[in-house]
Amino acid sequence: MSESNQFSLLGQRRFAPFFSTQFLGALNDNIFRNGLVILITFQGVRVFGLDHTVLANIAAFLFILPFFLFSATAGQLADKYEKSMLMRRIKLLEIGLMSLAAIALLTRQYPVLLFVLFLMGCQSTLFGPVKYAYLPQKLRTEELVGGNALVESGTYVAIILGLIIGIETVDITSDRQSILAGALIAVACIGYLASRQIPNTEAVDPGLKINWNSWKETLRIVNYAREEKSVFLSILGISWFWFFGSAMTIQVPAYTADILHGNETVVTTLFIAFAVGVGLGSLLCERMSGHRIELGLVPFGSIGMSVFAVDLYFAQPVVSELTFASVPDFLAQPGNWRILADLALLGTFGGFYSVPLYALIQQRSNRKHLSRIIAANNIINSLFMVLAAAISIAVLKLGFSIPELFVVVAILNALVAIYIYSLLPEFLMRFLAWLVINIIYRIQPSGLENIPRSGPAVVVCNHVSFMDPIILGGSVARPMRFVMYYKIFQMPFLSFVFRNARAIPIASRHENEELLEAAFEKVDAELAAGNIVCIFPEGGLTADGNVQKFKPGIEKIIARRAVPVIPVALGRLWGSWFSRCRDGRLRKIPGRLFARVAVTIGAPVAPTDATAEKLELLVRTLRGDLR
Repeated sequence: MSESNQFSLLGQRRFAPFFSTQFLGALNDNIFRNGLVILITFQGVRVFGLDHTVLANIAAFLFILPFFLFSATAGQLADKYEKSMLMRRIKLLEIGLMSLAAIALLTRQYPVLLFVLFLMGCQSTLFGPVKYAYLPQKLRTEELVGGNALVESGTYVAIILGLIIGIETVDITSDRQSILAGALIAVACIGYLASRQIPNTEAVDPGLKINWNSWKETLRIVNYAREEKSVFLSILGISWFWFFGSAMTIQVPAYTADILHGNETVVTTLFIAFAVGVGLGSLLCERMSGHRIELGLVPFGSIGMSVFAVDLYFAQPVVSELTFASVPDFLAQPGNWRILADLALLGTFGGFYSVPLYALIQQRSNRKHLSRIIAANNIINSLFMVLAAAISIAVLKLGFSIPELFVVVAILNALVAIYIYSLLPEFLMRFLAWLVINIIYRIQPSGLENIPRSGPAVVVCNHVSFMDPIILGGSVARPMRFVMYYKIFQMPFLSFVFRNARAIPIASRHENEELLEAAFEKVDAELAAGNIVCIFPEGGLTADGNVQKFKPGIEKIIARRAVPVIPVALGRLWGSWFSRCRDGRLRKIPGRLFARVAVTIGAPVAPTDATAEKLELLVRTLRGDLR
């Protein structure tokens, strides 16, 4: 596993030109979109007689609509053609659109600006599948979290700069709007120059015949996404993130004007707080996940999103009695710092939530269909964002205030999270494991590269505490099926964890022969399905911290299905909570809290050499003196 810092990618040609291209595209989107929203909200612009609250949601709808209409075609193009060529042509299209936007700004043709916004949505629809499918072709698996984090954080830095440029250059006088028009064209041109440096990235399915029937192809690519349950549920999770983010951020200009009585610069400040939070959360993902795809961060992120959305309501539930003409005036009120903190933390937890989901989709999807699966993701994302705009309008029309809308969205977020995690307990299990190994213990893994990225294997490990499965499950990126003594499997609370982790209970022959045989059958079925099975061949917890004699059950498993066996040793765990005391009793008082547990993974052993005696010796050697 690479321990290199994610920022090292910024100095490499396989990533840096691509990063610059997508960064400048996001920058231009936000310069234009935020400039338009500020014109509508604060300069008294009315289109078709609609007020600023409704127009802000309509503008969001127009930008999102193309993702729903044209993503199926975009995904096919990204799989069929070489990606650097596609990105260059998409950037040329952006130059043309920004030229049209500049003319509309200078002539104050605001309905035309809404039409350009729709066309920009079309251009972003084309770019999305290329962007996310490019990363797994150029980055290693252990670099995906860092690469996605840089893209996500870079996007939100672009949002910050786009906010500042878009808002500060907006004015009712034509000379200021000419500055905005010039900025749009200049950024598009620089983005095109950056795209010319992107290295050649071969097509994954050059023989693909484009199906121009968008509706039929949409159904097909959604079915591609549904082939792997975890991928499809991750797409639903990302789509909900966009629902949540859209419903919250679309309201910020109106929230500032109507509730906080602030001006354009206050809007900029609030958006910057949110964007900085997302960027920070995204960058922290790599460190918090240990350079791997850590699904445990997803529930952690969803909890924080709900908590701080609710707190945003309590920070300012009613219309402010004060009017703020500047950011210093706004920040002079102590309660307003709470609003900034809530938005920043909303963004931070949003980063924790979204980055692992994007990386999981890229890792587990069929590479040949990846662009189309990303397109399916964009379609469902856009549907959820359109739904967010529609529900937001409906809730506000029912008489709810904007702060009350925040509470509604927070409650919906909690309900959706519970539903998704009930469908795929892997997220919740990884969250519990992540909490355990980051709060109760300090895990120090080594030899993680010995765990195969795919295919069946058996892991054998010494058994020190009841937390062993959670520690191992949290240390290894691939899901493992644990074989454990049935009385441990039935322990209160832990039983819930083990059942959802699809653990396999086992008993000795004299206790329950039927359960024993059923366990061997389940182990064989899991290996046949290509999964990793972990067993503790000692048959029980160590009473003195030493490795006990391995029982021959492992030989029976290998005799039925010849798969590699990976020895693993746990060290510095005996004497901690959930292990036994020196007299053999279970420790009830926490001991060695925050123990620095060594998880040492040895090289795979061929099935022909995997005897209980040899595996026991290997585990003893790996553990050494670390009891």
